[in-house]
Amino acid sequence: MGRGKLRIYLGAAPGVGKTYAMLSEAHRRVERGTDCVVAFVEHHHRPRTEVMLHGLEQVPRKHLDYRGSAFTEMDVDAVLLRAPAVALVDELAHTNVPGSRNAKRWQDVEELLAAGIDVVSTVNIQHLESLGDVVESITGVRQRETVPDEVVRRADQIELVDMSPQALRRRMAHGNIYKSDKVDAALSNYFRPGNLTALRELALLWVADRVDEYLTEYRSEHRVSKIWGSRERIVVGLTGGPEGRTLIRRAARLAEKGAGGEVMAVYIARSDGLTSASPKELAVQRTLVEDLGGTFHHVVGDDIPVALLDFARGVNATQIVLGSSRRKTWQYVFGPGVGATVARESGADLDVHIVTHDEVAKGRGLPVARGARLGRSRIIWGWVVGVGGPVVLALLLNTIDLGLANDMLLFLTVTVAAALLGGLFPALASAAFGSLLLNYFYTPPLHRLTIADPKNIVAIAIFVGVAVSVASVVDLAARRTHQAARLRAESEILSFLAGSVLRGETSLEALLERVRETFGMESVALLERAGDVDPWTCAGSVGPRSPKRPEDADVDMPVGDHMALALSGRVLPASDRRVLAAFAAQAAVVLDRQRLQHEADQAKELAEGNRIRTALLAAVSHDLRTPLAAIKAAVSSLRSDDVAWSEEDQAELLEAIEEGADRLDHLVGNLLDMSRLQTGTVTPLIREIDLDEVVPMALGGVPEDSAELDIPETLPMVAVDPGLLERAVANLVENAVKYSPTDEPVLVSASAMANRVEVRVVDRGPGVPDEAKDRIFAPFQRYGDAPRGAGVGLGLAVARGFAEAMGGTLNAEDTPGGGLTMVLTVRAVDSLPDLATATAERQAS
Repeated sequence: MGRGKLRIYLGAAPGVGKTYAMLSEAHRRVERGTDCVVAFVEHHHRPRTEVMLHGLEQVPRKHLDYRGSAFTEMDVDAVLLRAPAVALVDELAHTNVPGSRNAKRWQDVEELLAAGIDVVSTVNIQHLESLGDVVESITGVRQRETVPDEVVRRADQIELVDMSPQALRRRMAHGNIYKSDKVDAALSNYFRPGNLTALRELALLWVADRVDEYLTEYRSEHRVSKIWGSRERIVVGLTGGPEGRTLIRRAARLAEKGAGGEVMAVYIARSDGLTSASPKELAVQRTLVEDLGGTFHHVVGDDIPVALLDFARGVNATQIVLGSSRRKTWQYVFGPGVGATVARESGADLDVHIVTHDEVAKGRGLPVARGARLGRSRIIWGWVVGVGGPVVLALLLNTIDLGLANDMLLFLTVTVAAALLGGLFPALASAAFGSLLLNYFYTPPLHRLTIADPKNIVAIAIFVGVAVSVASVVDLAARRTHQAARLRAESEILSFLAGSVLRGETSLEALLERVRETFGMESVALLERAGDVDPWTCAGSVGPRSPKRPEDADVDMPVGDHMALALSGRVLPASDRRVLAAFAAQAAVVLDRQRLQHEADQAKELAEGNRIRTALLAAVSHDLRTPLAAIKAAVSSLRSDDVAWSEEDQAELLEAIEEGADRLDHLVGNLLDMSRLQTGTVTPLIREIDLDEVVPMALGGVPEDSAELDIPETLPMVAVDPGLLERAVANLVENAVKYSPTDEPVLVSASAMANRVEVRVVDRGPGVPDEAKDRIFAPFQRYGDAPRGAGVGLGLAVARGFAEAMGGTLNAEDTPGGGLTMVLTVRAVDSLPDLATATAERQAS
């Protein structure tokens, strides 16, 4: 049985109609005869959504009890037993109640897909894990329920359910989303027009990027080279000159005019030496384009226009931005320039913008040679001059008599010109052909290939020697120019590799993508194996259809004995393998660094665990032994037959036993809580409650007159886990009571501030200096001379851990007049769209 297919309805906010669209799709499939069931759909008492459930088979839910409350979750076993063709599963990012089969609902969905069941689900854009910080900066609410981006990206179909902010607010005002008593709070907080517009933009851009990935895969699989202008992609051609900043800013303005515009700056290192690029200037331009939201690319190409157009078509660009030439007028004799060539060769699918700048016509150095050594056109002209020049000269000299010496100088001039243009072989041909013409027409006896005067033999020999020498010098100069340009391009690439090391760039995929761009390949993979006979495994790859073995690649570069860099796309010349070897070595270093970092992280976790275990043993050996010893002493005294205890004495011993047991229970509870926090198994069950339902219960562990309570009735409800909040406040109060004077009760107060509620625990103790305020929240830390019975130093660490697990904060401040104030901040219900089921961010439409 194959894997099931996943279809996701993606929305920008609660209420846009995701669940309604999913149920409509279910009715369409049922009408077509598809076996479709409702595995879990939450209608949130919305009449229209509830009506859509009629006529659909619903799998009974699983009932769970947690902390005295009853909850229902999707019954994965029941769905698997029912084995439908399609299952509807709402709220993909939902966190299951502790005790469920999986911690997250998307993990339940993975099981259904693995069993061959197609799944249709829903999710809001704010629940994507990578967008958590962005959503928090927009709405002020940290999303506690998230789903990994990769889970959504792997979906076979993603459909955007869109609605304008104005229409969504009208739905809210009409009571189609929340109950009437929550509409005003929602409209003035989470559902503000600005919030909804920003979330909508996030959803549209995310879906557009996903569609772009599909398009890129399709073009690659079908080898489509023609540009499809599905979105504006603007390529900026950089020379490394100062005009690059102007071009980048102009391209950014062009991109802003089109939705989803993208800017890609590309610097092409050519092998003919035509570059005045400053590494410092290129670094500035790289920073500028990245700050403007674009990307920087470095490509090697012998022919600048061809390389630029190939890159633009490879990334499906729609526009190219180039600067006006910096050449002076006379320098155009060397060719039309990159801009004119690109504009001529771009075709109808690419728009080319030539942008003016301050450096226009101010001049720049031009290459002495083009292409491979001298270039094809110069070699052709060299042969034309070398073969045709002597013939034309002979025809001219037949009409006038200048003497043999002058004739030889003129033929030598033609040979030198052929050498300067075409190099060695055209010059040799010109020397040989010219010497024959000199001998035949101008050396006695005339019109015969013999020489009567020995002096003329010496003269012709000198002529041939000079011609060959000049041609050799020109050819050697061309070789050295080509080699210098090649080494310059290689040094730029090696400089980039060295810079990536200094910048701490450790992404293997980014490095492999750079290799693919630099050498113009389709795919690149880093392969490794454990031994000579073991199969190859892929440590990282980019591009479609990456090679699985070095033998399958067009180019492979060994890295040590059991690693190789494999490239597919074309065969590289031998001269490129030196740079490729540097890339391969860097890839191996990056891979080793990633693995060492992973091992270091694991070692850090182990070290932290060892520290916790060591501290735990110390706590068990001292702090836990003290109450046990007191309990044992009291019990032994009561059991003793040697002493007749009075009722008052017995009551006192029993009280000591009870106090020791309470202390022991408190210490063990803190140890267990810290263990849960360290292992990440604390899963808060967020509910909306009033503070006065929880905070008074947190004072039960301290003497009656040691704390005062000030909780106004006008406070908004808060979104918390009641059990975790009670434990956090209890630890704070107990800590404050321990350090406060006996005649100064601890004050526990609460107040509302914007979309938050603060619980303040104020004591009049010795206080804590600023440099130690963060340290007191570390596990097994006690500041200064802790009073007797202060515990193992876990109370504040547990309190902060529980606060952060609920999306809140816990910080220490100085009490005016002396002492310490603990400020516990939690979310108010008014700051969320709805909290009737866990958290409001996972509301489904």
